[in-house]
Parts: sequence; structure tokens; C-alpha cells
Amino acid sequence: MSPTNFSDQVIEYQPPATANFNLVSGEFPEADVEIVTSGGLRIPAHRSILASASPVLESIIDRPRKHRSSERTIPILGVPCDAVSVFIRFLYTPKCPEEEISMYGIHLLALSHVFLVPQLKQRSTKAVAERLTIDNVVDVLQLARLCDAPDLHLKCMKLISANFKSVEKTEGWKFVQDHDPWLELQILQFINETELRRKRTRRHREEQSLYLQLNEAMECLEHICTEGCTTVGPYDMEPTKNRGPCGKFATCQGLQFLIRHFATCQRRINGGCSRCKRMWQLLKLHSAICDQPDVCRVPLCRQFKMKAQQEMQKRSEDAIRWRLLVRKVISAKAISSLSLPKRKREEEARERSDDHGVIRSFRL
Repeated sequence: MSPTNFSDQVIEYQPPATANFNLVSGEFPEADVEIVTSGGLRIPAHRSILASASPVLESIIDRPRKHRSSERTIPILGVPCDAVSVFIRFLYTPKCPEEEISMYGIHLLALSHVFLVPQLKQRSTKAVAERLTIDNVVDVLQLARLCDAPDLHLKCMKLISANFKSVEKTEGWKFVQDHDPWLELQILQFINETELRRKRTRRHREEQSLYLQLNEAMECLEHICTEGCTTVGPYDMEPTKNRGPCGKFATCQGLQFLIRHFATCQRRINGGCSRCKRMWQLLKLHSAICDQPDVCRVPLCRQFKMKAQQEMQKRSEDAIRWRLLVRKVISAKAISSLSLPKRKREEEARERSDDHGVIRSFRL
């Protein structure tokens, strides 16, 4: 459509005081170009301001000069007249009201991308992201892809992934299924990757919880063997002098039941008791993470440590899994230690350094 087919409606647009203000005469220069919109609106502007704000507009302005033309209009078509007016106002002064940018966010995002105005693109992207809904998210996703707005694109993807059943019912999704199978595939892949990532995170948390529980069991085992707790303690300590239950009562009580069973079970001699096997594994795990086997009060700690050193060269799958488990529990122990207050960590270290002697059996 030629500019001559537009109406003669003209907006009297007054530029800000910093726009080519003549310090000698105290007057603004006359507008030397007009922006023509799809609705026939003509917005007077200044070539120098437009060229300095947008490299694309600068190229459009310089083109008639190179061809010795006297063209004084620049068409900006395909968007509402008010959106074009806000766009031109922003080129003069970035202090544009957020309400206007929010109202015409989608159109301003397209204009800022086409005419390379990064500051407006950033603000309009934020405004569009704040007004995302289930109904418009697919349309905004397509716009974000066309306008190279990765942050907005990712936010749309996350919203679709979290509300896919609702998005499937929208007209935008039906349009994508009929006309843009590549975008449909991208969305489905993103949803699948999000679900896999969620499963991996859940599995990782469960594993970390297991390692923390094992670390807690190691602490309770050392506590029971060193100072005694409730009904189980070292052989030279009377049960009546034992301390009350520790802060990890549930773990400590369960471990005491396991120790009592281990001390009296007859089936463990033939290796037929699953609870005794579990106790052997806990003792072996403690030995693997203990750094003071010579003064440790936990039974069989030194023996397990010597046996582990002999088996260090083994490359079997079970040995590799066991070493990995030990590293995970040591890591959980370090995390648990760092989470304690500094004074409590110092007290525990002092108590460990004061322990002497080796106790090889329990008093039940």
C-alpha cells in the first residue's frame, strides 16, 4: 500500500527537550519525516532521532539520500496505530509508562525486534511474560521464537509443560498441530525432558535421604558403643548409669534392637539371618568411614579396616559399588557436619579426641 492512499490524519507530536533543541534560537526544529501506520495515521518525527535510536531506521532514512529521492515517509505497518505511537515515543525518551508497554507488549516486542531496539525489547518481553495465560501461551511462544526472545520462550515452555492438559484444549495448540508440526515436536520433547529431569531429581533426593540415614546410623552406632544409650552400651558400663535416649531416638532405638538381636542370634553362625547380615554391613560401613580405627570403640572396626586394605585391589562390580556407597556416606557425613553449629562441632571433636581404649563387646 502506498503512503498516498492513507488519510491525512496527523498527530501533533512534541519531542522531549533533549531532542535536537536549538540552543541559539530556543526552538525545536521542524519534523523532517513522517511515520505512516496501517490505519492512515501520520506521526511527524525527526530523522536524526530515529536514526540514532534504531540502526534499521537509520538504514531506511539513508536509502532515499543515496538514490537522490525526496521521500519523507516511513511506513510501519501491521500493528495498531497506538502501538506505533508508543514505539516512536520510546525512541525519543525511554521513560515510557509501564502501562502503555504492558498494553501493547506483543506489538512492541515485534517492533523492537524488527527495528533493533534492545532496551524496548527487554521491557516489552518482561511485560508480555507477566501477562501470560493458558489461552495465549502458544501464540506468545511462536512470537518469542520469531523475535529471538529466549527468556520468554523458556517461560512459555514451562507454562505449557506444567498445564499441558489445559493447553491442549486451546485454539493455539490446535493451530500448531495443523500447521507447525516442528514446534509441536519441540514442545513434546521439552515436556518429556522436564519429566525425566523431575524423575532424576526425585531419585537423587531419595538417594541422598538414604545416605543421610546411613550416616545417622553410623553416628548412633558410635554413640552407643562409646557412651551407651538406653539399654545397650559398652561392656564396662552399667545399664543403670546409661544416659537417656539421644536426639536421634528412632534411629538409635532401632539400632539397639538390631544389636540385641545380633548378640543373641544363633542363625548368624550359619549366615542365615538377614538382620545379622544387615548388622555386619553396618559394622563394615563404619569401619570404611572411620579415621581412627586404633582407638575406635565400635566392635570389629580395626579387623574390617585391615581386611578392606587387603581387598583394595579388587575390581569386581560389588567392590566398586561398595566403594561408591562409602564415598556417598562420607559426603553425607561432611554435609551433616557442616550443617551443625560451630560450637557443637568443636565439642564433638573434643569428645572424640578424649576417647581411649578399645571395647570389643556390648553389655545388654
